[in-house]
Amino acid sequence: MILLTGANGVVGRRVLELLPDEGVAVTRGTPVPGAAKTVRGDLCHPEWIEPALDGVEAVQISPRATGPGLDELLKLAVKHGVRRVVLLSATTVAYPAGEPRFAARFKAAEDLVTQSGLEWTVLRLADFAANALAWAPQLKAGDVVRGAYGRAASSPIHEADIAAVAVQALRGKLPGGTAYTLTGPQSLDQHEKVRLIGAALGRALSFQELPPEQVRQGMLAQGLPEEVPARLLGSLADYSERPGPTTGTVEDLLGRPALTFADWARDNVAAFGR
Repeated sequence: MILLTGANGVVGRRVLELLPDEGVAVTRGTPVPGAAKTVRGDLCHPEWIEPALDGVEAVQISPRATGPGLDELLKLAVKHGVRRVVLLSATTVAYPAGEPRFAARFKAAEDLVTQSGLEWTVLRLADFAANALAWAPQLKAGDVVRGAYGRAASSPIHEADIAAVAVQALRGKLPGGTAYTLTGPQSLDQHEKVRLIGAALGRALSFQELPPEQVRQGMLAQGLPEEVPARLLGSLADYSERPGPTTGTVEDLLGRPALTFADWARDNVAAFGR
């Protein structure tokens, strides 16, 4: 069996689709579709999960899901004979961008995983293509996306590619003790991302740049916690000066081209339609 933290997340759901008979989903809420089994509880205090670790061979870690409970979870995994751990980290550990406090959290998680005594794989992920879903309300209402730093460029990765690599690592098909930097195949700024969504929808869309502080205040007015605009705007500011990394690692590991942002947009037209 393979235990997944953050199973309700964008990547977790995709991984479960690839593990229909062996995925154990960890969640605070309702049963997760596609999971062979769901266990519920607060991973910040993971003692309750101990019975669910019996028969588990590998664990996928989402640091945002485990929070301060990661160290204890790893110790419990070792105690119950788990062999492998796969960590979903971020490219900012190796390619700094945004406020250092956010990359530091991922680096701290990497340190715990690599020192756990388990066979480990770290996946340092570029920004998810799925982050563009935040534009859906604007595109359902009109043909303009408004945001900050239009020329900020990164190589967004399709969650299906993350899941495909993660499953290989969870099943022991990748060399252990390795950190991989996974990105999409093409560096795109925000204008280009919006254009590609428009091409998938058959609509002429545009990106309108707003002052960063206006965007920040708008996000806070929606009730988002302070760290959400801080994380977003800090990274975008740096990527507007220096694009994020682009690697061919996905293709190297999967033996096929990485999925493009255009592929992702076509896969998600329903989310933006009106």
